[in-house]
Amino acid sequence: MKIIFTLIFSLILVAVVPAQLKPPIESAMDRFLRYVKIDTQSAEDAGKWPSTEKQYVLARLLEKELKELGATKVRVSEEGIVYAMIPGNLADNSKVPTIGFIAHMDTSPAVSGANINAIIHKNYQGGDIVLPNDKTQVITVKQNPNLKNLIGDDIITADGTTLLGSDDKAGIAELMTMIDTLKQNPSIKHGNVAIAFTPDEEVGGPMDKFDIEGWGAKFAYTVDGEQLGDISNETWSARTATVTFRGKSTHPGTAKGIMVNSSYAAGDFLSRFPAMIPNRPETTAGRGGFIHPYVGTMDVETSTVKILLRNFDIAGLAGQEKAIKRVIAATQRKYPNVKIEYGSVLGYLNMKEVLKDYPQLTDYAIEAAKRAGVTASLRPIRGGTDGSRLTARGLPTPNLFTGGHNFHGKLEFNSRKGLEKSTETLVHLVQIWAEKGK
Repeated sequence: MKIIFTLIFSLILVAVVPAQLKPPIESAMDRFLRYVKIDTQSAEDAGKWPSTEKQYVLARLLEKELKELGATKVRVSEEGIVYAMIPGNLADNSKVPTIGFIAHMDTSPAVSGANINAIIHKNYQGGDIVLPNDKTQVITVKQNPNLKNLIGDDIITADGTTLLGSDDKAGIAELMTMIDTLKQNPSIKHGNVAIAFTPDEEVGGPMDKFDIEGWGAKFAYTVDGEQLGDISNETWSARTATVTFRGKSTHPGTAKGIMVNSSYAAGDFLSRFPAMIPNRPETTAGRGGFIHPYVGTMDVETSTVKILLRNFDIAGLAGQEKAIKRVIAATQRKYPNVKIEYGSVLGYLNMKEVLKDYPQLTDYAIEAAKRAGVTASLRPIRGGTDGSRLTARGLPTPNLFTGGHNFHGKLEFNSRKGLEKSTETLVHLVQIWAEKGK
């Protein structure tokens, strides 16, 4: 009787435990390590898309790999956007919406993305991580408390001389591995899945040229977030201001009474920020907005300062512009012979104003993370994504985590677990959309 009971119990287990999924041909980590070797740094004010020709190197590689993985409608647009479709395997794919996923190919202009030497710190056991080729670059536990959740993981960093490129080659690697996983496991049911890889996200890329209609997604997600579990339906509202100081140049040997050096006024303008602008990036966190002078030029005739304005409340941007104009007025009083001009352009709006009407997008993502063993929650992004502008154009697009940390700097890192759990979440997410169908 005991033998019969054991046999029956074993048969029941076989019936209820699903077969082991076949692994992808290439792991997310291996893909990531390949992609970060390709320099795709974008450039500000290039006047073209993509802003750097080297982004085409990754675009063409992804085009080739997508075709090899069975994607259809694969193309690279004039602007360098890679589009593709992963056909669904449902009895009727039209009964569920086509869901899109987006990651960007470029890395930040802030730090070099050339000759990236990725270092794998295997079986991390705690403590600060000193980057080997510049020992002044240290990922500290104090500044990165999430390190305590990565004990036993393999942590990936650069060598201290460049950024890593996790923003957003982690998202690219995870999406390509999701596609690979779906191909190897046709038992995973999903509807049509649209894929896009974009250039120049870091410099306000060509989202006004993004072919929403031709791409075919009803809803989308950017895979461009940071630590595991961070899902975002809210971004900054953003403006970029330019303050221009116009002086008068002449030969310095005969300049007395004639020259008006605009750089002095620009320097005075910047020197007033600590006292007159308390809300700066280095002094704010959470939902606090900031004003950030981030680049400029100095010359006798013309000097410029470019300033980022960021606020979760659109009305807050107007207040920030008034604050900058108060600083301008103070500088103008001191330098009456310098003409000071102010202008600003809107970058993107807080996507929550649209996404609040589509709560299922983030609800499904939180459920997908849970199925992958990740505790997820909503957290506003102190930044923007391609999804900010696509949402404003009518394609609701929240943002998903990639497992990364410390974007745009030499202390950037990700981990094997971060890459694998993010990929697993994506695989579960396409299944949930097939299950829910709305």
